[in-house]
Amino acid sequence: MDIKTYLAQGGRGAASKLAAALGVSPSYLSQMSGGQASISPERCVAFESATQGAIKRQDLRPNDWHLIWPELAGQEPAAAPVGGEVA
Repeated sequence: MDIKTYLAQGGRGAASKLAAALGVSPSYLSQMSGGQASISPERCVAFESATQGAIKRQDLRPNDWHLIWPELAGQEPAAAPVGGEVA
């Protein structure tokens, strides 16, 4: 699941709650959600934890998750890895 979908399903206040759980401002969360700010591998793990797995690391880094977390290769990926870099 992507960040925008998660927030839309969360209802009113979901963005503020998630931003607080991640230790970021709501505006920075919005930038990450919109692709204007990159999401580090460490932050991907924080997203997965804060959302109880609703947003997976693979969802946030579809192009290189298999390189960062090879131990997840046996798990269901959100999307197949494709060439190119992640912003």
